[in-house]
Amino acid sequence: MDVPVQNALTIDVEDYFQVAALAEAVSAEDWPVMEYRVEANTDRLLEVFDRFNTKATFFTLGWVAERSPDLIRRIHKAGHEIASHGYSHQLIYTQTPDVFREETRRSKSVLEDIIGEPVTGYRAASYSITAKSRWALDILCEEGFTWDSSIFPVHHDRYGMPGTPFQPYQLRTPNGGQLTEFPLSTCPLGNYRLPIAGGGYFRLFPYWFSRWGLSRINQAGQPFIFYLHPWEIDVDQPRLRVKALSRFRHYNNLHKCMTRLESLLSDFSFAPVSRVLSGVPIPSTAVAV
Repeated sequence: MDVPVQNALTIDVEDYFQVAALAEAVSAEDWPVMEYRVEANTDRLLEVFDRFNTKATFFTLGWVAERSPDLIRRIHKAGHEIASHGYSHQLIYTQTPDVFREETRRSKSVLEDIIGEPVTGYRAASYSITAKSRWALDILCEEGFTWDSSIFPVHHDRYGMPGTPFQPYQLRTPNGGQLTEFPLSTCPLGNYRLPIAGGGYFRLFPYWFSRWGLSRINQAGQPFIFYLHPWEIDVDQPRLRVKALSRFRHYNNLHKCMTRLESLLSDFSFAPVSRVLSGVPIPSTAVAV
């Protein structure tokens, strides 16, 4: 009997009011007065993962970790991996290198102080390491990160580095450093690479289609990486007034997400990112991006 491919399950721990799609309605200065829902929603995910005996990587905002250190301890105590999602969920290509370094260092320090262990994995807000912000990869190396999952090898209006590898690889930074990169998953559809890694795509596509696309990756003997946000299972979150495209991106099919997640956990095998990477042969030749 074939052993199922182990895939990486990831959660981006941020609240509904912190996402880029809603930035037109709420600024970072407003965050402290917004209804805070990320803790209860993350606890719901922890309960589901415990029921399915599944472990994940939780990419956590430093802003959230400072306000909910006990939540981070619960995640860690349950056997999940803690990684950094930066501090304030700002798009990296809108930041200066100095601001990015300060926020990255602050988030890493907050998380490490809470769990008492090194934090070596990173994911950029909205996958905003792009051709305009390659310099951020050098800062990640300099700040002690060894692996990253920020690069989406597709065309998109907010993110993407088309032409980069589709499976885990050694990445060479502009200044010659190295990181292990686990890019967000895509599946071939003719000459096109279709984003299939989770989040809004998981809510947009019918579940059978997501399962088909993810299965194609596993059938090729490769792991996929899947992501979700705690707010995506929160059907009762406040509705903010934003433009039609942003409204669609954020609120589409929230009511279907939990049921689909449970199906996903039944249909595939999952583990934290570091564990998956430890079992994947990664070419020794580093790829410059």
